[in-house]
Amino acid sequence: MNPGLLSALAERFRARFGRPHTVAAYAPGRVEVLGNHTDYNEGFVLSAAINYGTLFLAAPAADEQCRLVAADLGEETHFPAAAPAPSAAHFWSNYVAGVLAGLGRRGRIERGCLAMFLGDVPQGAGLSSSAALEMSSALAFCALYGLRLTPVELARIGQAAEHEFAGVKCGLLDQISSLFGREKALVLSDFRTLEVSSVPLGEEACFLMCNTKAKRALADGAYNERRRKCEEAAAYFAAVLPHPVQALRDVSWEEWERYAPNLEPLAARRAAHPIGENERVRRGQTLLREGRLADFGRLMFESHESSRRYFENSCPELDFLVDTAAQIPSVLGARLSGGGFGGSAVVLARPRDAEAIRQALDRAYLRQFGQPCDIRVIVPAQGARVLQGGAALAQEAP
Repeated sequence: MNPGLLSALAERFRARFGRPHTVAAYAPGRVEVLGNHTDYNEGFVLSAAINYGTLFLAAPAADEQCRLVAADLGEETHFPAAAPAPSAAHFWSNYVAGVLAGLGRRGRIERGCLAMFLGDVPQGAGLSSSAALEMSSALAFCALYGLRLTPVELARIGQAAEHEFAGVKCGLLDQISSLFGREKALVLSDFRTLEVSSVPLGEEACFLMCNTKAKRALADGAYNERRRKCEEAAAYFAAVLPHPVQALRDVSWEEWERYAPNLEPLAARRAAHPIGENERVRRGQTLLREGRLADFGRLMFESHESSRRYFENSCPELDFLVDTAAQIPSVLGARLSGGGFGGSAVVLARPRDAEAIRQALDRAYLRQFGQPCDIRVIVPAQGARVLQGGAALAQEAP
C-alpha cells in the first residue's frame, strides 16, 4: 500500500465528516496469471494480489443512515444501514451497499456509518478494483460492527454484491485473490473445494500490466453469455460422458476433442477455453515449483491464443500487445488478464528486463493506436487486512 495513502485519506475523512475515522481496512487488486474463466467452472486459477489497492475508512454514525463518499470522485451517497439497495445514480456505491447487505444477513446491522474510500487500482484495467473495494469495505464493516467471518465467507459476500447489486455473474477469483495474497508468491485456488495454497514465484520474476484503456463492460451481457454457454456445455458432457460431470472442470481436453463435434458449435468453442485452461494451470504450478519460468511463460501465450480462438474475449488492442510481446526476446510470457473484452495484458519478465520491455511495448502501442498504453510493474503483494480499529483478518493459512 502507498505509505502516504492512510494519512491523506484520514485528513479528507475528518474534513468531510468533522470527526476522525475509527476503522481502516485495505484490500489489494489482483492479477490473473493463468486460469481464465475457470473459477465459475469449478476449476483452478493462478493469480496474485498486487501492489495496488483500495483503502476504506469508517466510523459509527449517530443515526441509521450510511453516508458513503468516493474520495476520488468527490461524490457522496447515503442509504439505510439495515436495508441497502442498488443505486442507478451512484453505481460505484453498489459494491459497498451490496457488501453491507450481505453482512446484514449474517448479523443484525441497524446503526449507520460514515465511510470514505480511495484506491489506486486503475479502473477498467482488468485488475479488479471492484473486489478491492468489496473486500476493504467488508473488513472495515466487520471491525465496525463486531462481526467475525472467515475469508471464504467474505469472498462469497463480495461475489453476491457483484451478482445482486452490480449485475455481473462473476466467480470468486477476484475476492479470493485479494484476501489470500502473499508477497513473492502466486495464489493457487481450487474453486470446487475452495482450497487455497501459495506457489512461490521467486525473486527472478515480475509482471508488467499493460492497460489498453479499451472499453471494458462485463455487465453488458458478454460475460454472462459466456457463462451460460459453459453451463450448457457442462450439461451436455454430463449426459454423454461415462463419469460424473458437475462442471467443465470434470472434462478433459481429450474428451472435448472426441465429443465436441456433437455439441452446439458456439457452446463447444466456449467450453474449450476453460477446459484447456484447467490443464494449463495444473502444469503451470508444477513448472513454477521447479523454477521453470520460461516454460511457464509459454503456457501464458497458449492461454491467450485460447482466449482469442475459443472464448473470443480478447480485442485488437490486447492481441497487439501479446503479439508484440512475443517478438521481444526477454519476454517470458504474455496474455490477457481478467474477464477480457478490453482491460489489460499481463507480461511475465525478469526484473532486470522490465524497463526495456516497458519502453518497447509503449512505443509500439503508441505507433499502432495513437495513444499511450499505461504500463506498470506489478509484484505479488500481501492480501487484504484491517489496519486500524480491529483484529487482523484470521486467514486460513494457504
